[in-house]
Amino acid sequence: MRKKGTKASCALALVLTLGGTLTGCGGGEGGGSGGKVTLRFTWWGNPDRAARTEQAVKLFEKRHPNVDISTSFAGFDTYKAKLATQAAGGDAPDVMQLDYRQINQYATSGILLDLGKHRELRTADIDKGLLATGVVDGKQYALPVARGAEAIPYDAALWRKAGVPEPTIDWTWADWTDAMRKLKASKKDIGGKVGSTDPGQSEDVFEIWLRGRGKALYTKDGGLGFTADDLTRYWEWCSKLRKEGLVAPAEQTTQMDGAVENTPLGRLKSVSDFNWDAPSSGYEAIVGKGLKLAPLPAGDDGKPALYYKPSMFFGASAKSQHPKEAAQFIDFLLNDQAAGAILGATRGIPANDTIRDKVLPKLEGFDQVVSAYQKQFEGKLKDPPAAPPKGDASLQSTFTRDYDQVSYERLSPREAAENYITEAKAELRQ
Repeated sequence: MRKKGTKASCALALVLTLGGTLTGCGGGEGGGSGGKVTLRFTWWGNPDRAARTEQAVKLFEKRHPNVDISTSFAGFDTYKAKLATQAAGGDAPDVMQLDYRQINQYATSGILLDLGKHRELRTADIDKGLLATGVVDGKQYALPVARGAEAIPYDAALWRKAGVPEPTIDWTWADWTDAMRKLKASKKDIGGKVGSTDPGQSEDVFEIWLRGRGKALYTKDGGLGFTADDLTRYWEWCSKLRKEGLVAPAEQTTQMDGAVENTPLGRLKSVSDFNWDAPSSGYEAIVGKGLKLAPLPAGDDGKPALYYKPSMFFGASAKSQHPKEAAQFIDFLLNDQAAGAILGATRGIPANDTIRDKVLPKLEGFDQVVSAYQKQFEGKLKDPPAAPPKGDASLQSTFTRDYDQVSYERLSPREAAENYITEAKAELRQ
């Protein structure tokens, strides 16, 4: 947290309106009379992303001395829960980072500002396919920041020490399982660590597992694209991995909260993890220079099941007192070359074509790893799915919660899967 806004301005404004209705107090201080404007800006991420974002914010404030940006960030799970509470209470931040799975829900709930009405926002250089993913009912409610792909961050030094062949683009889940067994057989060489985080708690990993079998999380009309049998099969497989000691035990996976520091790999309890490519930079300070990215395994046909996804979006609150300044700030983050140089690939490979062409040759450190990781997939990935339906954001938490019951052996994979399917169908009907 950089700066904290104050609620005093809201209280004062309420008095001055003599009982009039006041909305959008979350916008902070400053009105239209030339006073200083304060925008609240929140995002999820790791310390590396936070440091770069703060640097970009300072540059924006220098160029716009009439605007102060009050910032805060957290791990993804904590951020998601807090933003949901703020949004439900009518106090969403002026500018917010959004996940693919939040767009539909927040747009149809009246939380997001229609950014298409603001000329301050330039979109000509943003990849058109990615741009369309922020459109709901014909309105541009969010703008894609970058593209990302799921990955397996792993300690390559320990991988080699254990004599395990490094992953390839066409390896399968059978190959991955074989690697986990080889790592376990060399447990003394890798400091007693397990091979991986348990994939059972991640809906993201489950989606890639499904895609490798020709299925999807959702149908085109927003229904479930898989059955209780599919989920049972997945969780039975994960349970077998856990019971064999190939992946982290429940005591470790249930401590995960979206921050890399609280994953088994971040706690130096495993050799690898599952994450998105750009956020994996947070592991480097923990694991060291031996950190590499491997693709999630392909289906049995060897074809990648991964897809390029908008790594995240920027949106603005429909209740912001300062929509123009919010739009200017989003435009700066997405389109300004100096901001692009600062932010690099910390949120993924930029969606802005011009910024991407400028940024890629100058990438350093782990950003180069992310760029090289994505480059190997050019022209090889399947089309991305449509934006998830309203209700999916809460189902991610439901998925993890139900698998926790499996990992602690309180429910069988079949019981947990049937519970999830029942709740998911009810959530999607709302």
